[in-house]
Amino acid sequence: MEFSRTQIGIAVGAGLLLVVIFFGYLIWLNNQGPVLSRSEDRDPLSGVPNSISLNPLRDRAAERVATKFIRAMHDGQCQELLADWEKDYRRKYAAFICDSEAQHPLISWEVADWEDAPPLRILQYRGKRHNPPGQKGTYHELFSVTLEKKDGDWVVTKYDAMY
Repeated sequence: MEFSRTQIGIAVGAGLLLVVIFFGYLIWLNNQGPVLSRSEDRDPLSGVPNSISLNPLRDRAAERVATKFIRAMHDGQCQELLADWEKDYRRKYAAFICDSEAQHPLISWEVADWEDAPPLRILQYRGKRHNPPGQKGTYHELFSVTLEKKDGDWVVTKYDAMY
C-alpha cells in the first residue's frame, strides 16, 4: 500500500507537533516549583492538604536527606543521629524523641506537604506508627522534618512529631 505525499506530510506534521508539545510540557514542568498543586480539602486540625501533586522534575536532594534521617530513626539509630543535639539546648528534646520513637516506631511514611522558607525547607509527612508496647494496632499521624541548607548541603535541624 502506497502513501501519498499528503498523508506522509500529515503524519510527519502530527509527529512533530507531539514532540513539540512534549518538550514544551517538560520545559513548563522544569520552571514550576516542587509542588504543582494542593487539594482544597485540608485536615481540620493541622491544616495540611489531604493530597498534593509533586513535580516529577523537582530537586529531591532535601527529600533524600530527610528520608535517610527517617529511615535511620526507623532502624533504631536515634541516639547516633541526635548526638549533636545532645550538645546544645535540644538535649531534653532529643531524649524525648528517642524515647518516643522507641515506643511508637514508624512503619511507613509519605510526603504530605512541602514548604520552602529559604534557607529552610519543611517537609511534612503522613506516617503510620505502631501503638505503644502493650497495645495492639497502629495509628496515623503527621510529623515534619525541617532541613537547612548549609554550605550547599541539606542538614536536618528539627524533627517534630506528636506521639
